[in-house]
Amino acid sequence: MDKLHRLKEIPSQTAGPFLHIGCVPNQIGLNTFGGIDLGSVLLSKNTEGKRITLTGKVFDGKNMPIRDGMVEIWQADANGLYQTSDTKSDGSDLNFSGWGRSHCDFESGSWIFETIKPGPVMMNNGSWMAPHISFWIVARGVNLGLNTRMYFGDEHSLNEKDPLLQELKDTKRIRTLMARKITENFYEFNIYLQGENETIFFEI
Repeated sequence: MDKLHRLKEIPSQTAGPFLHIGCVPNQIGLNTFGGIDLGSVLLSKNTEGKRITLTGKVFDGKNMPIRDGMVEIWQADANGLYQTSDTKSDGSDLNFSGWGRSHCDFESGSWIFETIKPGPVMMNNGSWMAPHISFWIVARGVNLGLNTRMYFGDEHSLNEKDPLLQELKDTKRIRTLMARKITENFYEFNIYLQGENETIFFEI
């Protein structure tokens, strides 16, 4: 029998359960980086824009929250600009990182970000993308990170014109990309890996 067919995958070859050691060590009691995990702080007191709290859970195929996963986000600033290697010339907010990382809580499964609401993003062809945040999700048993987008459910007119959302053929599933506004500055976005509510994932 071919050796490749005899070898079985072991847990250490998946994204979990050991991702905390290198990515969010403070969650498991490893006090590194001055007690602050990389990506846990996106803002400073001088960051422009409307501050929001964004939270949610990642659910498995049995509709149970995953408690040992990790979520990363990447987004534009309040003016719809991303940071680049030359932040002085691109006009982006130097007081906003645009990238964040959070872990799923071991008890509740919730992840959380303190960030700002991004502005619409202009594409190279002059069209506009609605305010959105890109997500990357990893967890135990997930061999390749999953990519998705979160849009704001209260941005109806902009969402209707978004080029990516217009390309989606299964319009009924667009709702899986929408964050729910709980209060003026609080949004909830749950991610479903499988099942009837499965979130739309993208190949990047």
